[in-house]
Amino acid sequence: MKKVGIFGGTFSPIHYGHLMLAERAYSEFELDEVLLIPTGVSHFKDNTVIDKYERLAMTKAAVADNGHFSVSTIEVDRPGNSYTYETLLALREANPDTEYYLIIGADSLYQLEDWYKPDLIMENAVILVAARDCTNEDLSAKADDLMNRYKADIRIMNFPLIELSSTDIRRRVREGKSIRYMVPEAVIDYIATNGLYK
Repeated sequence: MKKVGIFGGTFSPIHYGHLMLAERAYSEFELDEVLLIPTGVSHFKDNTVIDKYERLAMTKAAVADNGHFSVSTIEVDRPGNSYTYETLLALREANPDTEYYLIIGADSLYQLEDWYKPDLIMENAVILVAARDCTNEDLSAKADDLMNRYKADIRIMNFPLIELSSTDIRRRVREGKSIRYMVPEAVIDYIATNGLYK
């Protein structure tokens, strides 16, 4: 079976914290590829900040030089809200020889049961949880609880805290401050050329 990581997000804009997390998952779990999936219309977030095609273009620019990262348009192309379970089912139907690994942050693990059809998510993907502290007893207990109740496969991945946020990057752009070393040069160029976040 091919092993493919899935990393979804608004990516407005994508930054080095996102890319470092995807790279860590690729390396630590010996994945064949990581698929970055910008959301179309997120069920959780207000996407009025920026057009989905702009976010898609920035994501593609950010990973163009990484041979084991690719970008999927599956959620950008889908009308209406983007639901993770739909994405997983569509990917599995199209690629039955692939095992999918859903990359999420520790906060998302606590919210996972609030996602739409969490049972189908946990049935169709291994859940990789990025945590600052792999020995966190509360996080381990939550993972154990979900594994017991949903027969899920949840694995905790040590990932140091990266003090980067898309919200802060957008604010810095609005204020005319530098975002160098926060996002790839190609993303800086795209934001400047297209006058984004002003």
